[in-house]
Amino acid sequence: MIVALDVASAAEAQKLVTSIGDNAAIYKIGKQLFTSEGPSLVGDLVNSGRKVFLDLKYHDIPNTVASAVRAAADLKVHMLTVHASGGSKMLRAAAEAAAQSPSNPLVLAVTVLTSMADEDLAEIGIAGKAQDQVVRLAKLAQKAGVGGLVASPSELKALRQTVGQEMRIVTPGVRPAGSDKGDQARVAMPAEAIANGADYIVVGRPITAAADPAAAANAILAEIQKT
Repeated sequence: MIVALDVASAAEAQKLVTSIGDNAAIYKIGKQLFTSEGPSLVGDLVNSGRKVFLDLKYHDIPNTVASAVRAAADLKVHMLTVHASGGSKMLRAAAEAAAQSPSNPLVLAVTVLTSMADEDLAEIGIAGKAQDQVVRLAKLAQKAGVGGLVASPSELKALRQTVGQEMRIVTPGVRPAGSDKGDQARVAMPAEAIANGADYIVVGRPITAAADPAAAANAILAEIQKT
């Protein structure tokens, strides 16, 4: 389980990490926290023995993305994200930059954001269903040498049929029973996501906004272990 530290400050993040501890295999730092606190928090978590998922979703020209991946690798993050829609040249540059770094972080290609439904894709000129676009981008990422994917629970079975077991799949949009979907459009419960092929699930607000984050994390782990 990956816990998303979607909070505003290092103090809040460290408080959550202290509370949740080893119940999270990896802690995710996204745009909000990285923008407010910068690389120092990444270094603090890594130096304390935590694995960090740097979720900044790089999407730029190949040279710029490769440079960003090298900088992330220097921070010794465990995994990081790029947008699959950046194309094969960009994906290949990211994969090669990671492979050439001593820490060799796992590069994850983000397929279609979990907040997007079919009509949202149509709005930006992408015809067809979200699943079709996810599978298309997954094939592109696999061919470019990227080691993993980020995709919603809805596409897990189709992805496993397409890319096999070789690529790691990280799945956000996971909500335990009774949780609010929030701004997510394509969701599933934790055990369902694991059973359908996710290697990692990302959980944020159902844990971090809970009155007792450690208890909330424990409950999700217990649910997963029943599968």
